[in-house]
Amino acid sequence: MIHPTAIVHPNAKLGGNVEIGAYTLVDEHVEIGDDTRIGPHAVITGHTRIGRGNRIFQFVSLGEQPQDKKYAGEPTRLEIGDRNTIREFCTFNTGTAQDKGVTRIGDDNWIMAYVHIAHDCEVGNHAIFANNASLAGHVHVGDYAILGGFTGVHQFCRVGAHVITGIASVVRQDIPPFITASGNPAAPHGLNSEGLKRRGFSSEALAALKRAYKTLYKSGLGLSEAADAIAQEAAQQPELRPLADFLRVAGRGIVR
Repeated sequence: MIHPTAIVHPNAKLGGNVEIGAYTLVDEHVEIGDDTRIGPHAVITGHTRIGRGNRIFQFVSLGEQPQDKKYAGEPTRLEIGDRNTIREFCTFNTGTAQDKGVTRIGDDNWIMAYVHIAHDCEVGNHAIFANNASLAGHVHVGDYAILGGFTGVHQFCRVGAHVITGIASVVRQDIPPFITASGNPAAPHGLNSEGLKRRGFSSEALAALKRAYKTLYKSGLGLSEAADAIAQEAAQQPELRPLADFLRVAGRGIVR
């Protein structure tokens, strides 16, 4: 179902039961999967691939060139998975040749109005971005992360799985998995315990994570020493493995 005022390039690839609203532009190198609905006045351009069952609202811009002065027209990509909700005025850019050349959003994400996802970002599955959350370039966001409204994430930062940030948080360093963080700059404020309970984490798993949090933030250990201690405990407590693995990756340092 394509509105007669929409402009769809003849080389664009559309799956079955795709809806495209009035005055929407779908460019040449775009692929759209089955059962995806796109509202009016959207622009989908670049080398962009969108999966199945997505709901994309009006006035979005997907697949536009990265906001990076080094970009020289390379055929970089934007890849969006399945069953995502993308609300009004969101802007997702393609990648750059200086990274993997792709901006990637996974499945089942809920992305509210005015969210910006810059070049070379990677977003996992089941994440929630509240209104006006923004990712600078090369940011990685894990599964089930929740970014509060107006959260801003500095380039090259990592936000771990099951993290939640407060409104207007300014993220300048990596946030390890399972953490609640807020402020400017963002600082840790305990586990995201309520979110973990809702996702079925057992009382034993929560207790192990609380011990790991104390090791990381309350023990007085340096980061490498705390990471070693958590890695040792993760050998017996598999729930800690995502945290242990996260701490082993060199990055911008973690919020502390």
